[in-house]
Amino acid sequence: MKTTISVIKADVGGAPGHSTCNQKLIDEAKKTLKKSKVLKDYYVTHCGDDLQLIMTHCKGVDNKQIHKLSWDVFMKCTKIAKKEKYYGAGQDILKNTFSGNVKGMGPGTAEMEFEERKSDPVLVFMADKTEAGAWNFPIYKIFADPFNTAGLVIDPKMHDGFVFEVLDTKKGKTVKISTPEEMYDLLALVGSPNAYVIKSVYSKKKEIAAVTSTQKLSQMAGKYVGKDDPVAVVRAQSGFPAVGEVLEPFSFPFLVAGWMRGSHNGPLMPVGLKDARCTRFDGPPRVTCLGLQVANSKITAAEDIFADPGFDKAREQANDVANYVRRHGPFQPHRLPDEEMEYTSLPGVMKKLKNKFK
Repeated sequence: MKTTISVIKADVGGAPGHSTCNQKLIDEAKKTLKKSKVLKDYYVTHCGDDLQLIMTHCKGVDNKQIHKLSWDVFMKCTKIAKKEKYYGAGQDILKNTFSGNVKGMGPGTAEMEFEERKSDPVLVFMADKTEAGAWNFPIYKIFADPFNTAGLVIDPKMHDGFVFEVLDTKKGKTVKISTPEEMYDLLALVGSPNAYVIKSVYSKKKEIAAVTSTQKLSQMAGKYVGKDDPVAVVRAQSGFPAVGEVLEPFSFPFLVAGWMRGSHNGPLMPVGLKDARCTRFDGPPRVTCLGLQVANSKITAAEDIFADPGFDKAREQANDVANYVRRHGPFQPHRLPDEEMEYTSLPGVMKKLKNKFK
């Protein structure tokens, strides 16, 4: 029987502001998942103000029962958030009734189904104050860059490379690109993370290696209601990159779009779960990582990966970069380019100025 890992997240309310997710919401989510008979196991946490449900089961991806369970959790937590007057209560809940799948309804999802190996390490990445395309840089580095992943050169199981499925977020179409032979074609697309998003990665033997959440919240809502705050699931070892190779790209706090009001570029800071609070200018953007060991569809170990002094320099550099870009204030390149500001609250200001142009 195959194992499925479903990571489903939503911003149901922050306190104070957009900084973090209150423990009451986490406790409510745990209580609801504990009662479920469809799950094999679960882990509840948060990244910034996003509630994260990590679930294992044998139902496959896009399963109605799993998605309904997640929806019920978010609805119960939204009720608490509204009662407590948390900021943006129910922000990611764009519809009132469940329609069989949470996709297109606000929450973000990343799910994969696979046959368990002799040992299955799985890394779950969670980000806050950034967009779905934020994973493009690290996923490319993990599965296509030999300077990052030594196994691409010296491991015969990985030497043939991987296949990337890339989503055109504006047209809703996908393309599969094989590396290393089509590496430049891949870079031509994923270097524009606002338009093209790496959706999944497979081995040449068609084994699933990684999946990301590709939901664009502004496109679903028709207006700016918050950034996408994406999640990603990556399998490691035994034909896939080693755990250390998967983590290596995050030693560099690369720039991502999001941060304050979803309107600014800033460094993605890797932090432990306890530091996943976005405070300075509602940031800087954060990424956390939960390292799981999966056996018989259960979570037998869960480790807070970025709570490691090995990433202290990345955090220090992220703060330095944050200081530098903040000095630009409302000017580009700190503020996003015009085409991306169309999905923020700026159009409301421009509408007011429209009639003043002569």
